[in-house]
Amino acid sequence: MEILAGFTAVQIAAALAATFVSAFVRGLAGFGMAILLVPILALALSPVEAVLVTNVLALMIGLSEIRTILREAEKSALVIGGLVLVATLPGLVALASTPENLARFLIALVALSAFAAILLPQRGAAQPGPLVTGAVGISSGLLTGFAGMPGPPVVPYYVGRAIPRVTAKASMLLIFTIASFAGLSSGVAIGVMEWRLLLFGLMLFPAVLVGNWLGAKAFGKVNDALWRGFVAFTLAAAAIAALVKLLQG
Repeated sequence: MEILAGFTAVQIAAALAATFVSAFVRGLAGFGMAILLVPILALALSPVEAVLVTNVLALMIGLSEIRTILREAEKSALVIGGLVLVATLPGLVALASTPENLARFLIALVALSAFAAILLPQRGAAQPGPLVTGAVGISSGLLTGFAGMPGPPVVPYYVGRAIPRVTAKASMLLIFTIASFAGLSSGVAIGVMEWRLLLFGLMLFPAVLVGNWLGAKAFGKVNDALWRGFVAFTLAAAAIAALVKLLQG
């Protein structure tokens, strides 16, 4: 197949395995697919292509669950999602004009701050004010364009509050579905989205369906404390990966 031209069997197998694992994490934690999948895909694709393929997968799996997500999500997710739509393109433009070492430093800083925030004592269930909500939406949009990772500002916003984990997970997934649409739209706008990337995403999508389904099954069997611990572990892994990239740069 033309879309597989230039890829070795090992690279294709690694992409399928990474897709399955990252989708399982998404189904269980409510986030993490981009954080885990983009670096693996970037071994065979350019960083921009890896982000776009991941956005294809995130949009398709998000749309497949959209009725449930909309029913269970907090209304703040729509506000944050709207701001993500506005801020993603500037983030992508900023990435194109930022030196690589500085970009790695900023991404590592965001990942570390998200991990630190999740370790703070849990706040009440009350929704933060418009200033905090707006800052989360703008920063998530900028990071969607800049790194393909809208999660670091969003995860502490929901997981750090005493709200049902079903609500927290659905709210995050709604924002990430909107973010994936924003990322793909921005890719089209600046002329880097290609049909072969869409086809490559379609080829990987069955692995997303299976991994996400198994993760969702596991989500229904764990208690709140274990789930929040898994979220913290995933953020820690992302922070460590960002630091490693920074040191290697």
